[in-house]
Parts: sequence; structure tokens; C-alpha cells
Amino acid sequence: MKLGQRLGTLLGIGGERSAPPPQYEALADGLLITDSYADAWYVLASSNTDLMSTAERDAELDQADSALGRTLAGYDCHLRVLWSPLRADDYAQEAEQMFRCGDWQAWADLRVKRLEQIGMDARHLLLGVRLTYRTSTAQQAGRRGMREALGTGAPTVGNRELARLSGQMRRLARRLEASPWKAEPAPVETLAWMISREQYRATPVPAAQAGIISGAKVATLTRGRVEPYPDHLRVIGSDGSVAAWTSVLTMTGFPAQMQTPGGGEWLRALSDITYVPEDQLSDADDIGSALPQPVSPEASVRFRVLPKRDAQSKANTARKVAKEQRRSASRQSAEDPGREIEQTEHMMEELQLTMSRDGVDLVEDHPRIVVTSTVSLDDLRARTDAVISHYVGLSIEVGVAEDEQRELWCEALPGDRLRVPDLGHVRDVTGLSASWFWGGAQVGEERGPIIGYLTGSTPGTVRLDVTAGSDQGDATTTAVIGRSGRGKSTAVAMCMLDAAFRGAFTMALDFKGDLGGVVTAARAYGLNAHLVQATGKYAGFADLFRLLGGSEAAQVEVPAQLSIAVPPHLRARGAETPITRATNEVIKRGDPATWKVIEYLRGMEDGLARETGEALYELAETGLGAPFMGRPAAESTLLVPEPGVWVVQMPGLSLPDAATHQEQWNPAQRISVALMHSMLAFGVTAAGRRDLRGLPKLLAVPEVHVLTATRQGMAFLSYIARVGRALGTHLILDTQDAVALSKIVGVVEQLRTVVGFQLTTEAEQNALAALCGLPQTDFVRALIQAIGRHPDGTIRHGHSIIRDPNFRCATAQWDIPSLELQQMLDTSPKAQQRADTDKETAGAV
Repeated sequence: MKLGQRLGTLLGIGGERSAPPPQYEALADGLLITDSYADAWYVLASSNTDLMSTAERDAELDQADSALGRTLAGYDCHLRVLWSPLRADDYAQEAEQMFRCGDWQAWADLRVKRLEQIGMDARHLLLGVRLTYRTSTAQQAGRRGMREALGTGAPTVGNRELARLSGQMRRLARRLEASPWKAEPAPVETLAWMISREQYRATPVPAAQAGIISGAKVATLTRGRVEPYPDHLRVIGSDGSVAAWTSVLTMTGFPAQMQTPGGGEWLRALSDITYVPEDQLSDADDIGSALPQPVSPEASVRFRVLPKRDAQSKANTARKVAKEQRRSASRQSAEDPGREIEQTEHMMEELQLTMSRDGVDLVEDHPRIVVTSTVSLDDLRARTDAVISHYVGLSIEVGVAEDEQRELWCEALPGDRLRVPDLGHVRDVTGLSASWFWGGAQVGEERGPIIGYLTGSTPGTVRLDVTAGSDQGDATTTAVIGRSGRGKSTAVAMCMLDAAFRGAFTMALDFKGDLGGVVTAARAYGLNAHLVQATGKYAGFADLFRLLGGSEAAQVEVPAQLSIAVPPHLRARGAETPITRATNEVIKRGDPATWKVIEYLRGMEDGLARETGEALYELAETGLGAPFMGRPAAESTLLVPEPGVWVVQMPGLSLPDAATHQEQWNPAQRISVALMHSMLAFGVTAAGRRDLRGLPKLLAVPEVHVLTATRQGMAFLSYIARVGRALGTHLILDTQDAVALSKIVGVVEQLRTVVGFQLTTEAEQNALAALCGLPQTDFVRALIQAIGRHPDGTIRHGHSIIRDPNFRCATAQWDIPSLELQQMLDTSPKAQQRADTDKETAGAV
């Protein structure tokens, strides 16, 4: 029998090639058990390698080499790189846990529709490690025949065996957890999905019972039919039609040396492969206008890291063969052994020396590329051609495995075995680890609102929750940095809306006056939203007596504020004393207000008090003075700390810089500082009020350089940043000046997330790189320079570099879910002109 199997294998028939597909007996967390084998399966984490420095990449690659050579040596392993379409409906279910205010269902549905429109695939990395052989091939065939004759199903796995295998799996998991892949036992639902997906049938994955899927439930995972053809397979759906066309490709030749980054990343490159579907070619006016689509080829790599003795034996055998060939050729008439033979002998000698001296490990791997189309056979062949062409550019030989599609397809199934051993490679472990199968782009948080998608080497969505820091015991400040017109304000607006739907009190200090669209969008989706402006129309909205929620705090802050606004010659004469006296008297009378303090001053007998009151009264009539010391109209909007969106517009603010002495401030600067005093005092008080501790709060400061130019502004930002976690208050700062922001230590130390848009000067680029944790190199500066441009040179709004709370960096595109919402949030002058035209038209009608 053994002789027959060997002859069959030699001839390419019988043996492992002709063995039946695996028969699954049980699935559990991290375990896949067939009638022949028991495998441990792990989910691998992706690593963000796109923006890694050379030193970081080298260090991570060394860790991967060590994990392969030390942890997995001697194990039969199976690596799968899989893709699945993004399930937009899952986001709708998550929204029930994230949002609670306004018409959050409509807000979530808007994002769901956008995700369906994008149609982005998600990458999954899984690693199987063979723990034990349960039966031989002959025993397996005999048992199957016996069960078929008796009409019984697959036997169940005993609890004792399951416990033993689970212990082995978890011991190995603890070692792999420390690797760059951060391996975790694969959930039983993931294993069931990995098996059932091969049938392309829309049947739900069976639920686990006591954490195990076995018996008839396992049988439902493989209920399907696959028909092999010479160059592809056809997966038959439940209605008898072809559900998918699949072709397995083999990688038969690799160059002697490969570079990384570059062509050496032959598994990471799977996400780079695109093609143009035939229907787009026929519909497009020219080939250049057709949009390439991702092929999303999958990888199946069975490998075994050879123990030292086996590796030395293989290298020595190869050296002896090359040496014998050289000697044989030298005895022939030509007497020329050939350069390749001599080079092979020399390389094997060097390899033996390197293995003994440097501890280099060898791996035997069998890479397969699985290409699938659910459209047509022609579409499959177009995808296959794209894969082959892509790898030709990397000097890697890839081809369709003619007449071995069934064998290779079965080999790719989890729980199967190596069926075609003659299509493999033996190389050092770096040849496998440098493929960077776990590399690519990844940034953002695991949970929270989706704000866009990755634009790096691997696809995926990006999540950002600017109100999650305090709940996680983390920092609470987000910085949005970049030049004007690249999408900073729109990004801030989207974060504000997401926070408001989550039930946060959200306030923006709008110094430019272009964030009114946030209020429009919030009202359109049922949120409590208010727009207040620094004009006489909104007199009294920033009155400290109302903002601070109590007379004790205002008793100190109101005189300080009015003393800032009063002309310097009156302050020099001692105007602070009558202001304080008037404040105390107004508080005693009840229902205090700043405008009442001014009226009391005007009615006092003291000449200095009356003169002070008259000066403040005239200042209160101005657009900047009315908000904090003007008499409010009956319908005036007041600023109160309750869930919703509040946009405070102060476009006429004129703040002095930190170097200008108070005595040198002009009237506009005095009133501006006094108005800002109200807003800062309100922010500090609202953050610290005990009755608001349970309310998440978000303060957005666009054009933050307006605040950082003053001592009071810098002190306020540092205070909120430092106490934000304890008080549940979050900052989102929008600035064009990365250098100035990087000098505010209190803010930089508390940065949780950094969003960087285009910057053009070297100093600003270096500052942004430092805030993102990136090296200040020519490559990074060029990246920051180009981040806001399309390849054709046009402006690319919303494209940015994001550093997440885990200090990962990747490029990402902020995405507005609909054109209508984009128009609402548009901050360009044309948008403002369009809004004014709409108001005039509505008034005329």
C-alpha cells in the first residue's frame, strides 16, 4: 500500500492529492477538529506599516522572524488572508448603542447607505497551527466507509480531548500574543464563517452551543457542491446555478533577493491589485476614464519552519548535489560545470555557515493565490490576468495551476493538508515574514462613529470618537492641524455632530463665523441646536451671571470682566471699586445681570461711578459688548449647558497678542478680551460643575491660534486639556499653526488624537510630524506636502494623516455621507453666498 502511494505521488495521482476533503467534527474557540487533525486557529492583528520608520520596520521584522523561528518551529502552519465585503447593516446595529439624541436613526442610516455605496472589503488574517494528528489517511478512509455503510454521522469529540486541545491552543496563544501579530484565539463564529464562505450560500452561520459547534450543525457548513475544471472551479449555489467561479494560482518562482519595502512584500501587495471590469470598459468613453476595482485575491500559505537539524540536512543535501553536478560536468568534454551550479554550491556553503553562526532559520512554504468572481467566468479570467501581471512586475512567477484545481482548492480549506508538495519553496524565514502579510494601513478606534476610510495600502473604515477619552481614562484633546481650505472645519463639524447624537453638550467658539452649517445640519436631524452671534441681536447671551449658574462665582468674575472693558484712564482712577460695589448691590437685590450693574453705576452719586457706567453703557451698545453686558431682548437665546449643539460666532473678535501690555489695548481689543473672558469662564465652570459631571462635554475651538496669541487663552486651553479626563470635558482644536500648538506643553501632553492636513513650510511640517510621532525626514515632509492634492494636482479636500490613541498613523479620507450634508457644512465663501441668496429668495416668496 505504501509503495502504491509513493508511485501515485510520483506520477501526480493518488495519495494526498486524491484524498477526500476534510470532514469537520467540531469547532470551538480557537479549535478546528476534523476526523484526521486538530488545529489551533488564531486571528492576527494588522500592523500599521505604511508610515513606519525604517528602524521600526526592521525591529518589527526581527520580532516576526523570532516568532516564526522560535514559537512555530516544527509546526505545520496554515496562513489565510481573506476578504469579506463590509456589512453596512452592522453599523446600524452599533448605532443603537452609540447614539441616543435627535433623529439618530436617520443619521446612522445615512452612513449605512454611504458604506453600501463605497462597497469596501475588509481584510481578515488567520493562522492555523496543527496540534495533533488524530488518525492516519488509511484509518480515516476506513472509518468513513464504516460510517457510510452504517448510515451514521461523524462521531462527537469527547470533553477530555477537547479540554486537552484547548490547553495546548491557549499555551501557544500566550506565546503568539507577544508577537507583532498579537494573535488571539479565533472565535468559533469566525471559524464557522471561514468554512461556510467557501460555499457562497446565504445561509446563516449556526449558533454555538456551550461554545461548540458539532454534529449536524457542522454538516451545514459544507453543504454545497464544487465542480472542477482544468483552470478553475465552479461553486454551485442552492438553486443549481453557478454562484462563483474560483481559480487557484501557484507562485512557482521568486527572485534570489527581494527588497522591503518594495517587491518583497508579496503578501501585503494583495490589496494593491486592481483591474478594470469588462462592463466598465465597454461603457467608458476611453480606457483612461474607467475606474479600477480591487481584485481582492486571497492567499493560502501552508508552511513549516524547519528545525535546525532538518534545515542543516536540507542545505547540506543541496550542497552535495551541486558539488556532484560540478564534478560530473568537469569530467565531460565541455569541462564547464556552469555558473549556476557553482553559485548554488557556494550559496549552500554560506547558508550552512550562516545558520550555525547567526541562527538563521529555514521555512518550507507553499503559497497559493485564490481568485474568485461572483460575476462571470470572463470576469474571473480578467481578475486572474491582473494578479499575474501584478506579480510579473515584482519578478515573481505566478500561474494558474492547470489540472490541479481540485487538489489545490481542497488544500486551501482549513483543516486540510498539503496535497501538492512539489510546488513549494525552501528559504530563510525572512523570505516569509518580509512578505508583511500582517502589514498595511490601520488607524482609528475599535468602536465609535465612522468618519471616513483608509487611503493606505489596505482598505478599511476609520472610526473616531472624540468623547471617548474620559470614559477610557485617557487624554481628552484632539488636534486638527493644516492649512486653510483643506477640510479642517468640516472635520470638526462632523465630530461635533457625532458627539451631539451621543448626548454631549457641544459648543464651538467660532472665530471665523463659518460654522453655522453645523446648526443647520443638527436641526435637520432633530438635535437641539442654537446659533448665537456677537451682535446686538443676541445681547446678554454671554452674561456671566447666567453662564456661571450662581452669584458667588459671578461676584468675582463680573467685576474682573468689566474692569477689562473699562477705558484705562478710568481704571487708573480706581473704577474697579465702584464696579465691585455695584455688583454686590445688584446681587443683594436678586435676579442679577451685568446690564443691571451698569445701570446701577449710572445712577450712583459718585462721579467716577457714573462716568464708568456711561462708558460701559456705550460699549454695551456695540456688537462685541452687547453679548456679555447688553440688556437681552425677550426672545434672546441664552447659552445653557444641556445636550445639543451650540455655535458661538465671534467673527469680529480682535484679541491682542501676549506681548502687548493691557494699557496699550485699543477699545476693540478690550471688549474682545472681555467677551472672551465670558466664554472662557463659562467653559471652566461648565467643566467643573458637579451637577454636570455625568454629561459628556465637547468644546470645539476652530482657528485656535486666536486663543494661543493671548496668555488667558493659552492658560484656558492648558487647564481644560489637563482636567478634561476628570471632568468629562473634551477639546477639539483646529489650527493652522502646528509650531505654536507644539509649544503649549499642557495641550501636547494631553493629545489623544492628531489629524494632520496639508502644510507647506518645513517648520510646520516638522512640528506636525513630531505631534504625530513620525520621523522628521524628507519622506514624511513630502507626504505632508502632498496630502491635500490629487495626483493631477487638484485640491483633495478631507485627505489627512491621523494619529490615533494607540499612536498608529495612517492616511485617511474624511467622508461626508451625502451631498446634502456636504452642502450644509460647506464653509467656502461660495457656500455663504449661496445661503444668503436662498434667504433672499425665501423672503421674496
